[in-house]
Amino acid sequence: MPLQEVYITDTAIFLPNEPVTCNEMETYLGYINDTPSKSKKIVLRNNGIQTRYYALTKEGKPTHTNAEMTALAVKELFKNEPDKIKEVELLSCGTSSPDQLLPSHGVMVHGWLPESESIEVVSPSGVCCAGMHAFKYAYLAIKAGEVGQAVATGSERFSGSIVSHAFEEEAQKLAELKENPFIAFEKDFLRWMLSDGAAAFKMSDKKNETGLSLRVDWIEGVSYANEMETCMYAGSEKQTDGSLKSYLDFSSEEIMNKSIFSIKQDIALLSNNIVPLGGKKIKEIFERRGLKTTEVDYFMPHISSEYFKSKIFELMELYGDGIPYERWFINLSSMGNVGAASAYLMVHELFKSGRLKIGEKLLLLVPESGRFSYMYAMLTVC
Repeated sequence: MPLQEVYITDTAIFLPNEPVTCNEMETYLGYINDTPSKSKKIVLRNNGIQTRYYALTKEGKPTHTNAEMTALAVKELFKNEPDKIKEVELLSCGTSSPDQLLPSHGVMVHGWLPESESIEVVSPSGVCCAGMHAFKYAYLAIKAGEVGQAVATGSERFSGSIVSHAFEEEAQKLAELKENPFIAFEKDFLRWMLSDGAAAFKMSDKKNETGLSLRVDWIEGVSYANEMETCMYAGSEKQTDGSLKSYLDFSSEEIMNKSIFSIKQDIALLSNNIVPLGGKKIKEIFERRGLKTTEVDYFMPHISSEYFKSKIFELMELYGDGIPYERWFINLSSMGNVGAASAYLMVHELFKSGRLKIGEKLLLLVPESGRFSYMYAMLTVC
């Protein structure tokens, strides 16, 4: 059987509640030890995020689960033809913040979709690349002729792990010991970076009869975990030798006192490696595929902070003519860092913008600082 062409025929998103401004963040997330964060202004000044979304009330109470938000994004794909959801043969869902350790995130999303059929469901894990892995699984399944219709999703509900009560035990313990009552920067840093939301791609072996589609030309990935230590982690604590100690090896008291389930990031390791390693693979891809940066009409890198924008720009200039900023498309400032959903959110906004023209090419770049993994994809408007 010949390989099939694969198309994104529609996109949809679900963003919980209203956009949250920088001044409102601690209203939703709360104060740790009843004290405003010392790092908030510094982090926000560098990351360039102006608004983000939380699945929370202003009292810090959850309004949606991750699975529920994802299902609402999927339902949005079929709002005009609800019965068409029964034609979906595969549901592929990526996230780094599932609502539970098990069952899988994907089957929980499927549980929110009783109108669908009994179908194959898959749940890639990881950090930001999880959404792209879900996308690639659906792409390969269609390309191989295994299925004709699939939905891929990326989603996050980070807010539950960055609200103040997630750190209260640790802050209280520090205060009792007469130590600095502020939690470590590696934990506090991410409170001002992360956002909630979900997005979905409707994918098919046939392009739209009317209107535009996005042909998926290729998707590639790489991991440098063979040479790099862990950078971003949760449910564990980093040891002096760079290894991780699992939550399974802590007592219940230690888990609370040390905020073991909080998301943490080694900032120095991130800053020194995330851009150079990402450029290493994209250079190899361009050379192997005979591509030129001048062929890219829209460059869509997922960045966690505006801090990295100029560094990526300089790196791309090393590979030929580079990609000028007028051909970049990023929505970090309005969406925040939504991890596994960020690439989907960029594609959705551009796809629905009315700007795209047949033949234009979109280059996606998604880095993941967990242990330095990257995903790349090329889409063509058709």
